Amino acid sequence: MPIVYHEEDSNISILQDKIVGILGYGSLGRPVALNLQDSGVKLQVGVHNLDRQAVALADGLPPLPIEQVVKNTDILLMLLPDEVMPQVYIEKISPYLHKAHTLIFASGYNIAFGFIEPPPFVDVGLIAPRTFGDAVRERYLSGEGFYSCVAAGQDASGHLWDTILALAKAIGSLRAGAVEVTIEQETELDLFMQQAILPAVHHVLTTAANLLLARGYPPEAAMMDLYISGELNDYLSRAAIHGLLHALQSSSLTAQFGTLSRLERFNESKMARLMEVTLDEIRNETFARDWAREYTGGYPRLQKLVRQQEKLDLWELEKQTIELLRGEED
Repeated sequence: MPIVYHEEDSNISILQDKIVGILGYGSLGRPVALNLQDSGVKLQVGVHNLDRQAVALADGLPPLPIEQVVKNTDILLMLLPDEVMPQVYIEKISPYLHKAHTLIFASGYNIAFGFIEPPPFVDVGLIAPRTFGDAVRERYLSGEGFYSCVAAGQDASGHLWDTILALAKAIGSLRAGAVEVTIEQETELDLFMQQAILPAVHHVLTTAANLLLARGYPPEAAMMDLYISGELNDYLSRAAIHGLLHALQSSSLTAQFGTLSRLERFNESKMARLMEVTLDEIRNETFARDWAREYTGGYPRLQKLVRQQEKLDLWELEKQTIELLRGEED
């Protein structure tokens, strides 16, 4: 059975005599730092991106060189972007690691694919929030918390789980729950969502929008119904709380019949095969190698793909629809 941890499983007091280093102050680093600060954890912040120095300073967390933070702290939260982290690790982190250090990653990517190989004398763990960085802060302040995956990669001290759970509690995740997985499983699940589920959703919505517009439906009506109204979000939010079947059964009888009676026509063997291929590419490191080449080369394919998307007429109609529905003026 999967292990799910909650607040009663953690003792945050073990962090009382520790100093936590935040390495990276971006979309996730800042919310995590602010949550830890509000939980009474002593922090130091190391900023790689110079543009974030002023932000950290304004938050009352004066930024320091990453090397100094590594030397000064006991626990290092590795919150730099995955593609940037290996070089920073080699140059500014690895030379200063000592036996008492604990490295906590927010993504298993670099460990799972071998881009970072910590020495055997340090603890290596994972706390990977399953939401956006902004929501990490918002749900801490609201008291609801957010879900995370947690993993122990290398327990050199014998006390790694105590540290992982204390930090998970301090950032607000255990209010919702943290699921224990392996570092490899977290990485593969995260990439699968990005490469199989999100592309499918994106394709379904854009295909539907183009069909409805071609058949003469007003853009403001078609796009509002598809996703701008938030009805789809509400459906998935209900599913997140009570389950997907409950969300369906809470819909009107017309909606239930329409969904279930047409479900079979979307049961495409090609889709299942595409998902299998996508997962295989993740697990056999094909994607990791592709992304490493892309980053090293300066993102040429990514930039080309973004430009291709930006040229679609659909986005201008989407922008106009949002402005019209929200009463915004040019």
